[in-house]
Amino acid sequence: MNSYDIYHDLVINASDAQIFDAVSKPEELINWWPLACSGERKMNAEYNFNFTDKYNWYGKVVGYEPNKAFHIKMTKADEDWSPTTFGFDLEITNKNKTQVHFWHKNWPACNAHFKHSSFCWAIILRALKNYVENGIVIPFEERE
Repeated sequence: MNSYDIYHDLVINASDAQIFDAVSKPEELINWWPLACSGERKMNAEYNFNFTDKYNWYGKVVGYEPNKAFHIKMTKADEDWSPTTFGFDLEITNKNKTQVHFWHKNWPACNAHFKHSSFCWAIILRALKNYVENGIVIPFEERE
């Protein structure tokens, strides 16, 4: 059976520690991605990503290396997202720049939802960059 993957790389002008906090701390995730979030930064911990009552999803931490890697395997989401795992791998490129290697793997089909999610991740990752570099928080209602 085929699976499909999303990959995005970007450089953020910040330390790996700042970016790691932004992608793994629930209180920072809500500044650029979900409406509400809870979870503990450790292996096998459960995260809740709440976007609306209809999109109240859960995932499990399957990769955790402070300031280096944070990976989530979805455990409760819609049919397309449920079998997927997404992650952030961080690589310092110099003193104040970090290469972010983002991936979202094991999509069951290259359908409209997969293509839309790939596009949305690009926009969301730009919001992450703007949040970490400039402290810009876009209200959830205005996020795409």
